[in-house]
Amino acid sequence: MVEYFSDEARVDYDSMCFKEALLWEEMGDRVRCYLCYRRCLIPEGKVGMCGTRINLGGTLYTLTYGNISSISNNPMSKKPFFHYKPDKYALTVGSWSCNFLCPWCQNYDISKVKPRGCRYLPPNEFITLMKMHASHGTSFSFNEPSISLFEYSLDVMPLAKKHGYFNTYVSNGYMTREAIELLVKHGLDAINIDVKGCPGIIEKWTGADVNKVIENAKLFKEKGVHVEITTLIIPGVNDSEKCLKWIAEKIVKELGEDTPWHVTRYYAAYKALQKGLPFETPIDTVIKARKIGLEAGLKFVYTGNFPYSEGENTYCPNCGELIIERKFPFRVKVLVKEPKCPKCGSDLPLVL
Repeated sequence: MVEYFSDEARVDYDSMCFKEALLWEEMGDRVRCYLCYRRCLIPEGKVGMCGTRINLGGTLYTLTYGNISSISNNPMSKKPFFHYKPDKYALTVGSWSCNFLCPWCQNYDISKVKPRGCRYLPPNEFITLMKMHASHGTSFSFNEPSISLFEYSLDVMPLAKKHGYFNTYVSNGYMTREAIELLVKHGLDAINIDVKGCPGIIEKWTGADVNKVIENAKLFKEKGVHVEITTLIIPGVNDSEKCLKWIAEKIVKELGEDTPWHVTRYYAAYKALQKGLPFETPIDTVIKARKIGLEAGLKFVYTGNFPYSEGENTYCPNCGELIIERKFPFRVKVLVKEPKCPKCGSDLPLVL
């Protein structure tokens, strides 16, 4: 557990961002949080590891209900979602903090910061903004949404569905089964999950069990949620042939060969250089990761964070016909009107 932040940074407990949390139980003078696999046991007046949930008087509260740090109408290809609504846009929001320890975090300015203030966006105004910006769906992203915007997303997603929008998450995938059940029940359509590395190595960087992440990705898929996987390729962390092959084979075995795997180029951020990590990933390393994924049996392996049309476009795995053309960074042209190859007639795992 960690102490709550300074008085100067305290959230006003009367604000709209302060709300009783879900998925917890009282245990003596502490409360157990059941939102993520850390299952923090939180003393009175303290917060859990993520810093977004506080025990006050034996009740667990979230400090980040609708507390928006970042908002943008983003192309789906940026998240990345390449097989789900690939040419559409999603109104994307983030909040504060995270439950992973990654020293290379690209969004460290919000993910490594405990909740501050209350920039509240009511759920109904979220829908109004979507209409204003001609968005096609919602996306909870930027920092880890499953710990900071969980309750809020459960209120927003049914409203979005009612108005004909889709709902997505971009997540580290470390939520509990109970949390997954609620996300699915409230209308989550698609999720992109980070698989950050391999057992025996990645734990020291993230403080989390990657096997739990794989299990959750499988559970989401079994419940009908569209799943895509992303791995940020980092030299010295997850770029070995053994590790990349492990990830690829896990995806094939647990999620299926049609599951998109995004292997993306890393650039140093946050404390990466202090931890002895390099400034960037060589492009050849990312291309090698794509090759390993294809050799493992995956039909769709995509490169990211540098221009490379062969690794960005979607081709029919049966005949090689170009299905979706992408130009770096986010230009997308869908060349079919239905999820079927116009040349050979093969069904394609796309949600258009």
